[in-house]
Amino acid sequence: MSDWSNKLLKWYEANKRDLPWRGIDDPYKIWLSEVILQQTRVNQGWDYYNRFTEKYPTVSKLAAAAEHDILKLWQGLGYYSRARNMHHAAKEIVTKHKGKFPTEHESIRALKGVGDYTAAAIASIAYKLPYAVVDGNVFRVYSRVLGISTPIDSTEGKKKIWEAAAELLPKTNPGTYNQAVMELGALCCTPKNPNCPECPIQIACYAFAHNMVDKLPVKQGKTKVRNRHLNYIVISNGNKLLLHERKGNDIWKGLNDFPCIETEKETSPEKLLKTKEWKALFSTDKLIIESVSGPVKHILSHQRLYAQFIKVKTSTPVKTIPADCLWVEKKNLKKYAVPRLIEQYISSHL
Repeated sequence: MSDWSNKLLKWYEANKRDLPWRGIDDPYKIWLSEVILQQTRVNQGWDYYNRFTEKYPTVSKLAAAAEHDILKLWQGLGYYSRARNMHHAAKEIVTKHKGKFPTEHESIRALKGVGDYTAAAIASIAYKLPYAVVDGNVFRVYSRVLGISTPIDSTEGKKKIWEAAAELLPKTNPGTYNQAVMELGALCCTPKNPNCPECPIQIACYAFAHNMVDKLPVKQGKTKVRNRHLNYIVISNGNKLLLHERKGNDIWKGLNDFPCIETEKETSPEKLLKTKEWKALFSTDKLIIESVSGPVKHILSHQRLYAQFIKVKTSTPVKTIPADCLWVEKKNLKKYAVPRLIEQYISSHL
């Protein structure tokens, strides 16, 4: 092992954060933490990890849970496909591996939703197998330390970092080393204003020696963001509210929102009243606009949503509703998994 690797490990032992998934070798809990921390900050994911391990302490219990219960517990984390894939993989472990988490890297990698990063993390931390972990922090650390200027979001750049990480990975305690590199990126070698004076491997860093810390890593460019205009129709029937279950391959699959008409640009409720989409939603045309809230801006990874909520009332009963909708008593709304955007509206207006 190189001298700077030893320095890195000593720094890690002295500075690592006391996190609930540290110091354990339970592959299920390591997997759970890694899934939660994808696209999620540690301080946000901490409570979710604790709630999941409390309610579903084993992979078998997670597999036996209903999807809507898992999505409800996941509510607020976003990227809900992570939760659905995790549930699917848990069922795979029960059916194909008799409820025991697989011990081989290839079998772990084959699980639904498990990519190279997560498989390497589980294999190295739980089983001490020699697989390098490469996440955003690792990309940044190695790009700076090794002076790799190839864009890290390019195929060539990713390949270079993965190859370097595999070559530098020590044979002993690879899981600890992987965590040390990630922790260095999280605490010291940060995207902006890195704490170079406190870095244990500053002496080996190409970027520091060549005054390029603020220039590395290099990225090709940002993914284009799509604008969407969502017009939600919030309709009550006595003490009940109409919810819409999202079933397509769009955002928030498996969650609930309100019946919605999407338009290309911001549209007034009066114009919506005249559209065929509005008339197709309900069996009555005697809907009166009671209030309008919005537009509310909601940012996703590659989408920018503008939502307005149109609260309506009717003088005649709504006898027929869309097949993907259901009436829910307002007191029971909290039992249903909804996106953060809808949760905020419910808490503020209902």
